[in-house]
Amino acid sequence: MIALLITSLLFSSTAPGGFELGIILGEPTGISAKMWLDRDHALDAALSWSLGNNDKLHIHADYLWHDYGLIHSDAMLPVYYGIGGRVILADNAHLGVRVPVGISWLLADAPLDLFIELAGIVDIIPDLDFDLNGGIGIRYTF
Repeated sequence: MIALLITSLLFSSTAPGGFELGIILGEPTGISAKMWLDRDHALDAALSWSLGNNDKLHIHADYLWHDYGLIHSDAMLPVYYGIGGRVILADNAHLGVRVPVGISWLLADAPLDLFIELAGIVDIIPDLDFDLNGGIGIRYTF
């Protein structure tokens, strides 16, 4: 599922919102991509490095919904939430479900998306475990 979402992000034609590529800093830190399907829906993925207790490769992909009415402002500040999956590749690999929640600042005068997010995670492999990821990032819209 994650490989399919990442492939879709990289090779599909872009939707009205465009394709975004940038970085996310936090836990984990790495490359972030987003493909808008329409004004309210997007696919999001990251290829990153977990800087926690054990260094490891972290890959995640999510389906996102955006709500533009929760924050009343002249700026475009949609709150987003979604569901997806994550894989941690290490000696002790993990597979889990992600539930991200965040805020994007879609700049009107520049093709940039600034964002902050938290993601609750339920790992199901190798054992049932709960985790929390968070970060801030910036993506350029092509």
